[in-house]
Amino acid sequence: MSAIRLIVGLGNPGTQYEGTRHNAGAFFVRRLAQQYSLTLATDRNALGESARGNIAGHDVRLLLPETFMNDSGRSVAAVARYYRIEPSNILIAHDELDIAPGEARFKYDGGHGGHNGLRDIIPALGGQREFWRLRIGIGHPGSARKVSPWVLSKASEADTMAIQQSIASAISALPLLLEGDDVKAMTALHSEHHQVVKPDKDL
Repeated sequence: MSAIRLIVGLGNPGTQYEGTRHNAGAFFVRRLAQQYSLTLATDRNALGESARGNIAGHDVRLLLPETFMNDSGRSVAAVARYYRIEPSNILIAHDELDIAPGEARFKYDGGHGGHNGLRDIIPALGGQREFWRLRIGIGHPGSARKVSPWVLSKASEADTMAIQQSIASAISALPLLLEGDDVKAMTALHSEHHQVVKPDKDL
């Protein structure tokens, strides 16, 4: 499996979207940057915020698109083209309706699954779907017509804590994925027993 060179956190820019379920992927990247003392800064060429640094011994770029969720592909493709990063070297972190809060899953390849960010990224990468995903569970509201207000609203305190726990677990399992040991990484994350953490005000 190809080494991961770019980690993208999907979300919507602006204070009105901070803490919403749809920004779980962006929150993961911000937490990751914080843990590894990397500074995310505005990058016009990337159409978002970016950083580069050492994560668990690996040279990795971080990206937070500021093109809004439905237009994420422009930012991801711009960075991939400029730095000649193949889709197989990319990890996209995003919220996942079909997974319960408190759970997260690594996945390689596949369709967009109805996620508008992935829906835009796949054609922007030339139709290639062979990239890694970190699917961060946010739960489903129970009805398709409730999905939009659900993802654009803040989770309950209990769900927020659960989402943050799954993000912490994903950060802990990430070094295994960066090493190329995807089986161990998926096993470590998917079987993780979460510890109680205090909710962060940003999610």
